[in-house]
Amino acid sequence: MAGTYSQVYLQIVFAVKGRQNLIHKDWKEDLNKYISGIITGKGHKSIIVNGVEDHIHAFVGLKPAMAISDLVRDMKNNSTNFINDNNLVKGKKFSWQAGFGVFSYSQSSIRNVYNYILNQEEHHRKKTFKEEYFKFLKEFEIEYDERYLFDWID
Repeated sequence: MAGTYSQVYLQIVFAVKGRQNLIHKDWKEDLNKYISGIITGKGHKSIIVNGVEDHIHAFVGLKPAMAISDLVRDMKNNSTNFINDNNLVKGKKFSWQAGFGVFSYSQSSIRNVYNYILNQEEHHRKKTFKEEYFKFLKEFEIEYDERYLFDWID
């Protein structure tokens, strides 16, 4: 859209259905690249995509021409098809849980958020996904109903 200028940086977080540990290290990098390609293909900037066995973080420079929920829907649908079409999860049909978290950042936070997402494996040796997610909700002062959050595995 001519004459439109924006600076919208978002961290998007979504989880594997049932919080199963299905994202295997052998193909995780390919999945991250695939999701990054979806983001770029929709006209946005993919800053970094990474996660662990049960969830993904994507840091995106969002263009205002697309709703966030539409981008996440496309990321989840297309990556699900990629995983299932390539039979990456043996003996199971892969899918993501409903819903997602999205958190906004300023230009000055890009390096910190990038490094945080880059080091997910190390971060989750100390903190569970549930602890991490609740921390985001609290820090960003997001009201929520626990009934509608992810299915947690304790």
